[in-house]
Amino acid sequence: MPVFFRLPGKLKGKGVDETKIDALRERTPEPVRDRVPPGQFVTNGWPVLHYGSVPRFDPKNWSFKVWGCVANPIELDYQAFRALPQVQSTADIHCVTRWSKLGMSWEGVPMRHILDLVQPTPSARFVIAHAEAGFTANVPLEAILDEDVLLAHRADGHDITAEHGWPLRLVVPSRYFWKSAKWLRGLEFTTDDRPGFWEQNGYHNDADPWKEERHW
Repeated sequence: MPVFFRLPGKLKGKGVDETKIDALRERTPEPVRDRVPPGQFVTNGWPVLHYGSVPRFDPKNWSFKVWGCVANPIELDYQAFRALPQVQSTADIHCVTRWSKLGMSWEGVPMRHILDLVQPTPSARFVIAHAEAGFTANVPLEAILDEDVLLAHRADGHDITAEHGWPLRLVVPSRYFWKSAKWLRGLEFTTDDRPGFWEQNGYHNDADPWKEERHW
C-alpha cells in the first residue's frame, strides 16, 4: 500500500528546519500574514497527501449515510445527495505538514443543511467522519457547527480530483486539514470521542492550527 503522508515524528527535528519555516512565513505579504498560523508557510499549490491507494468511484454503488445521536438518520444515493442544496464559500486551509493555502473556493452541501435534516440530539458531542477503506477522523461538534463547514465536491472552480477526495470531501477549515476527510461516505454523531486513524497514529486529537496542535 503506497504512503503519501509523512508519518509521526517527521515534522519536527531533522524533518523540518524551523528557521526556514519562520523565514517563509515572514515573506508572506502583510495583508494576509495574520491569516497564517504559527509554523506555517503559504503555497499556491495543493499538495497531494494521504495514506493508501486512491479509491475508485462508482456512482451506482455509492451512498452517504448519517447516523448515531440524531433524530432522523439518513442514507442517500449519489443522485439524491447531489440534489441537496449547494453553496459556495471561501476558506483558508492549513495542513499539518506546514503548508497553508489561502482563499480556496469551495462548493458543496453546507453542513448546516445536513444538521437541519438529521437533527442531532442533545447528547451529540462529537462527529466521526467515515471515509473509504475504513478511514475515520473525529471532530468536536462545535467545529462542525461553523458556517464554513462543507461537504464539498468542487474546489477553485473545478471538480475535486480523485487524489483530493472525489466525489466528496469534508471541509473543516478551523482544524488541520487531515480532519477534512477525503472520500467521505458518512457522518456518525456520538456522545463519546473516538480518535480516528491519524489521531491513533500520533497526531493531536483537537488539531487547532492556531495552537499548533500537531502531535500528542
